[in-house]
Amino acid sequence: MRQRKQSSKRRQPKGARRRSAPNRARIAITARDRAAGKWFERLVALQARLRGANGCPWDREQTHGSLRKFLIEETYEVLDAMESDDPRKFCSELGDLLLQVVFQAILAEETGGFTISDVIESVHAKMVRRHPHVFGSTKAGTSAEVLKSWEQIKAEERAEEHSAKVRTAGNNAAANSILGGVPRSLPAVLEAYQLTRRASHVGFDWENLGGIFDKLDEEKRELAAVAPPGRASATKPSARLEEEVGDLLFVGVNVARFLGVDPEIALKSANRKFKQRFQWMESAAAREGRRFADLPRERMEELWNEAKAHG
Repeated sequence: MRQRKQSSKRRQPKGARRRSAPNRARIAITARDRAAGKWFERLVALQARLRGANGCPWDREQTHGSLRKFLIEETYEVLDAMESDDPRKFCSELGDLLLQVVFQAILAEETGGFTISDVIESVHAKMVRRHPHVFGSTKAGTSAEVLKSWEQIKAEERAEEHSAKVRTAGNNAAANSILGGVPRSLPAVLEAYQLTRRASHVGFDWENLGGIFDKLDEEKRELAAVAPPGRASATKPSARLEEEVGDLLFVGVNVARFLGVDPEIALKSANRKFKQRFQWMESAAAREGRRFADLPRERMEELWNEAKAHG
């Protein structure tokens, strides 16, 4: 679906309302913007037509499973666009992600699972339910109080859902747990972040960064005690070594989370930085008429320092 080119600076038509929020620049809201629901209807109708009898062969072949990789890819492309400081690119990638939601809902409708209206109604009801300090009589004066209430409400929802499914099973600690809703299918870094973030919202956390650094030192000592003296051999690492490496990484995720940094995004940024610097070193070696892999270790270190200085 082609998107109409938009100017990065929108002109304000006569009589247009302005929508504002704290710490956010104002933007003119036009009649076209107020018809967003109509545009959404058109998008749903367009995707339904692509799935129809005379639609697109590729779209007709897709399943929930086949679209999983695209959902993940589009999510990361949104994150990249967010960092690009290009509003049009950010807007376009958000549209691609929205299309994935619409596509999945249409597939579900075809099998009698649910419709896109169910999706919207579900999240609307959920947001009202999880904001009793806005739509109810509960008081929450700080973000920390909001997050604590949010996790408690989610835990209650999971317990109710479990009770509805298995009313004869009795008390189930996993179903009632604040950590019960963290998907096991998440990448390990994201899973660790979600687990510790939820625990912190109900007060289970370090008091300061120094406490986490002490834990980091403890895990480093425990890893050193079981680590081989040199480079790891080709054989499978022991379960104990794997466990201690995992503990060290887990604490690293906690450092990021405690400082308000998303570890997945931070690691992605570090990966990108390493790739740029490494490729700069390869180019520098090529300018010297040599392959980077053939350079002595000392020269590699020199080029690494030059690459860091380069940016």
